[in-house]
Amino acid sequence: MTSTNELRLLPWSGPDDKPCFLSTDNSDGFLSRRADNTEEAQLKAASALLDHVIAVLTDPEKDPDELHLVATDLTTALRATLRVATSRGHRLPSPAQGGEGEHTPRRSMPLG
Repeated sequence: MTSTNELRLLPWSGPDDKPCFLSTDNSDGFLSRRADNTEEAQLKAASALLDHVIAVLTDPEKDPDELHLVATDLTTALRATLRVATSRGHRLPSPAQGGEGEHTPRRSMPLG
């Protein structure tokens, strides 16, 4: 759930590749569920890509074009995975300063 002063980083970009954010108190709302499903699909795709990359890198006969394509695909998958990790990390509770048992949302970090 997003606190009232915390925005959720969404797993897709807006115009000019700018990050998109969601402000909601309903973690079961339409956009929240869509973001959850998109994150899950991105992580599954990254996992499948990793299996393919291992196969490509262990084949000594692959040409440079195939290696370039794999590197490009890995860059895209890594960017998506980092966005998912950043979004989920911001939604984790962190211990409050000096308060035992209390939790506050983590501060947002700019996405490069």
